[in-house]
Amino acid sequence: MNKETAGKDPDSAFENAHIYVHFKAVYTLALKKGDGKGEDGWVCTAQNFLHIHGNTGKTGVLSSLSVGNVMNQVMTQKPHELLAATLAAELEAVNLLIRQRMASQHAPRIPEVTAHLVEAGGKRLRPMLTLAAARLCGYEGDHHLKLAATVEFIHTATLLHDDVVDESAQRRGRPTANLLWDNKSSVLVGDYLFARSFQLMVDTGSLRVLDILANASATIAEGEVLQMTAATDLRTTEEIYLQVVRGKTAALFSAATEVGGVIAGAPDEQVKALFAYGDALGIAFQIADDLLDYQGDAAKTGKNVGDDFRERKLTLPVIKAVAQATEEERAFWERTIAKGRQQEGDLEHALSLMAKYGTLEATRADAYGWAAQAKSAMAKLPDHPIRQILTDLADYVVSRLN
Repeated sequence: MNKETAGKDPDSAFENAHIYVHFKAVYTLALKKGDGKGEDGWVCTAQNFLHIHGNTGKTGVLSSLSVGNVMNQVMTQKPHELLAATLAAELEAVNLLIRQRMASQHAPRIPEVTAHLVEAGGKRLRPMLTLAAARLCGYEGDHHLKLAATVEFIHTATLLHDDVVDESAQRRGRPTANLLWDNKSSVLVGDYLFARSFQLMVDTGSLRVLDILANASATIAEGEVLQMTAATDLRTTEEIYLQVVRGKTAALFSAATEVGGVIAGAPDEQVKALFAYGDALGIAFQIADDLLDYQGDAAKTGKNVGDDFRERKLTLPVIKAVAQATEEERAFWERTIAKGRQQEGDLEHALSLMAKYGTLEATRADAYGWAAQAKSAMAKLPDHPIRQILTDLADYVVSRLN
């Protein structure tokens, strides 16, 4: 693919960078055709699905084996997979919009860099949250598609910038854009995506939406700057840690859910509940990630145990341990985290100190507490199959800790 083609044909640049939707099956048809609530609604309409589509996609009746396979597939889906299946048509439309808006007639490097990051995969959780919130509140227009693309552009832009700041060489198992191209390209393409995101916000004609997403963008940037100054400062408290987490993760989660409710014209009480859900979900998600750095399975998490320690990042398990440290223990944290003078056996000693004060279990309890808050917020929203999926999603983000 030459540069001229990449610039003028976004589909070429995006060739393998589409949003991949898994398991488009019974639950999807239930929500689209049944308009029912709870299990009865979607199971009844699932019967219609089972009599319409055969194994080869032709009209016919599924065999009992095929029916069993489809139902087993639905029952074993993870919440984010089930949400993707439920929102399949909208996700495809969002993907098309992303292709169109990431194009650049004069700068082919832009779609090249963007496609590289999007092609790497990911759950597309943030745009799905926007689509789900709008659907949950009964929205029937198409502005939620623009907002979902906006959220994805903001997220992609922050990843490009983060990899430059962190000097990262790998993301999602692939070389980072700054490694394949250079830091300048990553920063400038990130800036372009931020600009595109604001164009999409304006297209909705909603000043309230613009206000929410503009504030979220500012909070994200503020959180990254705060993290730079707080990451190796032993004076960092749990309150400061939460400010960082809200900036780097929860701000976009909460904005994603909130704008879905706003564009649907939902009552203020429901919009507040959607914000609270996204905020708590994002915090639970990040705390779980930070805990898995010390307790996770590297094969599943893609991170080696202790990476945050080696990179001198003050995350919640360490902050809790520092707060209870003796003078000798504080000197250890000062040497390893604040000054970065680490040596053989330091990670093992750090883990022993966290075990001594029970900070890993305390961090786990915090993650579960935030997940419970997310579920509590979701309970205030209309009864709908998507509400159950989002409730299950809150459980799922912390189930990784089991």
